[in-house]
Amino acid sequence: MIIQYANLSDMVAKMSGYLGTHTAFLCEENGKFVRHSYGSFASDVQNRAAKLAFYGHTCIGIVCHLCYETIVEIFAANLAGMQIVMLSENLGIEQIQSLITQMDMDCIYGCEGDFVLGKGVSDGRDRILFFTSGTTSSSRAVVLTGTSLVKAAWNGSYSLPLSQDDVLLCLLPLDHVFGFVCGMLWGLNCGAAVALGRGRRHYGDDGMYFHATAVSLVPALFGFLMKHRLFNKELRQILIGGASCDPVLMRHAQQLGFHVAFGYGLSETSSGAAISVSGDMLAMSVCIEDEIQIASDGEILIRSDACMMQGYYQQPDATEQVLRHGVLHTGDLGFFDDLGRLHITGRKKEMLVLNDGTKIFLPEYEKMLCDALGDQEAAVMVKDGRLVLVYGGNRTRMEVDEVLEHVMRQVAYSHRIQDVVMLGHVLPRTANGKIRRYVLQEEVE
Repeated sequence: MIIQYANLSDMVAKMSGYLGTHTAFLCEENGKFVRHSYGSFASDVQNRAAKLAFYGHTCIGIVCHLCYETIVEIFAANLAGMQIVMLSENLGIEQIQSLITQMDMDCIYGCEGDFVLGKGVSDGRDRILFFTSGTTSSSRAVVLTGTSLVKAAWNGSYSLPLSQDDVLLCLLPLDHVFGFVCGMLWGLNCGAAVALGRGRRHYGDDGMYFHATAVSLVPALFGFLMKHRLFNKELRQILIGGASCDPVLMRHAQQLGFHVAFGYGLSETSSGAAISVSGDMLAMSVCIEDEIQIASDGEILIRSDACMMQGYYQQPDATEQVLRHGVLHTGDLGFFDDLGRLHITGRKKEMLVLNDGTKIFLPEYEKMLCDALGDQEAAVMVKDGRLVLVYGGNRTRMEVDEVLEHVMRQVAYSHRIQDVVMLGHVLPRTANGKIRRYVLQEEVE
């Protein structure tokens, strides 16, 4: 049963009537296997919302531990009319304090410490703020709503439905939009049971522990589970998103009998905007609540009245750079095939245009270098007008130079690396494994 809810509050209000005693969440609490029904979850949310409303706070920061209590708090805060700021559980006290001021939080849930709280907000009802690249002081806070997130879950459910008999394994952080929507709301929207993972050390056995039939994964975690053959026998559906994924690995999973789907979306669109539903896993159908066009330079443009962000929190200039007249300029490159299916080819920012007009597509170029170096700690950038390799692996400078000397013989002269920067530590990356190029650029310069 796929239910089209209006927003998170509507979901809570209707859960008991539609699903009652059916299991909503499976988790481990104090070493015991625990089930929470849809009816009891709705009751817990409503009771907690009444308390939050009594306290009178307006903007809450929630440290997103993957547990039942945190999910109750998120739904309850939304029901109480509070603006919610989704915070990573990996933040330090100083980082949280900095974000409290920036995001106007007047209360916080999920961590201990003596914090100086912010002023709160007057217009935060239904707003839920997610950060674009993990919660840091330099990350942008995307203003979404409970309404847009539920609509995004409907998008996914319509394209890739689950049944009430399914168990969706949630392993991804809730402070990431993909984890929140596709790791949790997707299951709730279909009336399935959502199993809350028990942490990194249980990645290999959570599927067996909960008898999961479906799971949402980022490519790095998918690759780890595939490499070590850690999928349980009941699993049938794998949804991959959050970053590009090796198609060979996905085809291998298909050959093993799994139904593998790949989704494309952004934090700014409340998660998925297109998803592969059959055949070629990288050929995606546009979701029902979205419109996608390809600009003349190949950039993917998205319009979605239901799922689009309101903007970046208190950053109107940054918002106007990407959201123009209701159309999101994604920075991604792609095309439609003859069947009208979307293919992603890369990022505009991942294409270097040199002074002579030469274009270098970084993912392919960096993969070639990483394969030659034997690790994944190589990035390419322009410094002082020269093409340079930034290396953060364990090889010495002499070893890197030797590898480059061999590899560059196979590369056009205009594409050749002209210098090497030994970083001294691994490359800075997002939680999904993408290189944080702006951070790297600042450090190297």
